[in-house]
Amino acid sequence: MLESVGAEIAFLVARVLFGGVLAFMGLNHFMDTDGMTGYAEFKGLPAPKVSVLLSGGLLVFGGISIAAGILPTIGAGALAVFLVVSAVTMHDFWNMEGEDAQNEMTGFLKNLYGAAGALVFLALASAPWPYAVNVGL
Repeated sequence: MLESVGAEIAFLVARVLFGGVLAFMGLNHFMDTDGMTGYAEFKGLPAPKVSVLLSGGLLVFGGISIAAGILPTIGAGALAVFLVVSAVTMHDFWNMEGEDAQNEMTGFLKNLYGAAGALVFLALASAPWPYAVNVGL
């Protein structure tokens, strides 16, 4: 897929950074379940605690999937969908005012650029990845 050693290393670093950050964000769902459940309740999510735990699991799985190259099609696809849905449902800056609107816009944009990154990994998922486990469907 990549023709130079430098490109292979850069792709590995990108996978580890991208996947590692998302997996860490997922772990935060388990370390601060009560706080995140309260926020999910505030946003009107159904079954807020279950939503927090499932989304945390998805972030951990998707992040590890991309970092290690294990089922990257599933991991990247699930992350892309989750991040877009989360951007719209959890970060509705258009319904806020002042500092709350700015904070929600930051979360919204973070989720969208995360979804874009996941889509790039999804587009590359069918090729063998350098320095990866390369387990796929």
